[in-house]
Amino acid sequence: MANPGLYTLEYINEQWQATDTATLIFVVQQNKVLLIRKKRGLGAGKINGPGGKLEPGETPQQCAHREIEEELCIKVSESQKMGRLRFQFMDGYSIDVHAFVATSFEGAPTETEEASPLWFEHSKIPYEQMWADDRIWLPKVLAGDTVSGRFIFLRDTLLEHEVLFKVDLND
Repeated sequence: MANPGLYTLEYINEQWQATDTATLIFVVQQNKVLLIRKKRGLGAGKINGPGGKLEPGETPQQCAHREIEEELCIKVSESQKMGRLRFQFMDGYSIDVHAFVATSFEGAPTETEEASPLWFEHSKIPYEQMWADDRIWLPKVLAGDTVSGRFIFLRDTLLEHEVLFKVDLND
């Protein structure tokens, strides 16, 4: 385990370098959101938004669109960046996540080796089956707010966080 005293919210702001850069993308239609039950990788078994790690030369938006196509066999052509979330795990792993929302897609959400598609009404999202941070920021993003957050986790347990809403996400 890395030095636990090293990981503070201030560290994430000032000196932090993510191990990986990744994306999440949420398809929203009427009062429903398309989520997945993740089958492998970080968060396997949890419900989350589709997404994954950037490949060399990809923008975060390109990555989000590629990942949802790989995970659910649907094509998204337009999305809006709604958040930037920085996660530090006490074991030393860190991930810088760019979150997007899309309102239309082509195809039918299909189960793959990576994910099972699940539609939920906004009021019935099963936060108890998701990462602990999701209940803090996802309702606001689904309501149209932008978000910037920093989170420190010990395995699945959220230790510390700071979240700002209605932020400018221009990088």
